[in-house]
Amino acid sequence: MTLEKGSLILLDYTAKIKDTNEVFETTRENDVKNSEGFDPSRKYEPRLLGVGEGWVLKGLDDALLNANMDEPLNIEIPPDKAFGGRDPSKVRMIPLRKLGEKANEIGVGDVIELDERMGIVRFIGSGRVQVDFNHKYAGKTLIYDANIVKKIENDDEKITNLVRRRLPIDPADVQYEIKDSELEIDLPEKIYLLDGLQIIKRGIAGDIFKFIPSFQNIKFIEKYPNSSAANISKSSDAPANVEDKTGDSTTTVENSQQKEASSDGKSNDEHSSSSIPVIADMDSKKNN
Repeated sequence: MTLEKGSLILLDYTAKIKDTNEVFETTRENDVKNSEGFDPSRKYEPRLLGVGEGWVLKGLDDALLNANMDEPLNIEIPPDKAFGGRDPSKVRMIPLRKLGEKANEIGVGDVIELDERMGIVRFIGSGRVQVDFNHKYAGKTLIYDANIVKKIENDDEKITNLVRRRLPIDPADVQYEIKDSELEIDLPEKIYLLDGLQIIKRGIAGDIFKFIPSFQNIKFIEKYPNSSAANISKSSDAPANVEDKTGDSTTTVENSQQKEASSDGKSNDEHSSSSIPVIADMDSKKNN
């Protein structure tokens, strides 16, 4: 059985540079455990992909559209469908002094930021430094050894995996409740201070609306226990009727695709998820 555009799958893979056999990306711990690229803080597991959605390199996306569920994949991707060819105009020679105070600290092979672009130092000498702004793997042919672990068709699995695609949490931390056409997601406390959380929530909502278009609203709930009230209730001087309250912060995202489609007769697919408005309701709610 082949996959169609928009299928959600879990893909297990290792990607290498063809001419050096260097592993540059993998979901398999054993393929990288004994190399310098091993990250002990990372959880290696199959990756969620939307087939044909542009979540991965074009060469891999194209191959998945023609893949069979039960067959292992060995995919060779040329530069034009990977990180592009090398562009000589992106290699610049600049005065070493332009790097400022850190000019004496850099070495060949270092990755530096210059003029809001990332580049690799290729040469240093005579008061000048050569910086290559091509992608590290530009001009390289890639090899993907992969297998499709499963196709995700159940809505519960879709929600869990789409939330985890953008948030660094375990499956057990994904708590939610479905109320007719509304989805309420309880966010775990450990991610409340995560950088860019509001943008992440918008991205999660867009993903869920795309792959489960029956939802009209998605609520993200953050719960903050009132520790002061809890302490008062334990005090010997506290009145007997003092209750422990909880303050909630709720962000609601509406499915504008569905709303617009119902008003003008257009299908959900004609509307981009980037148009989703975010309505923040920061009023405290009390649970009696």
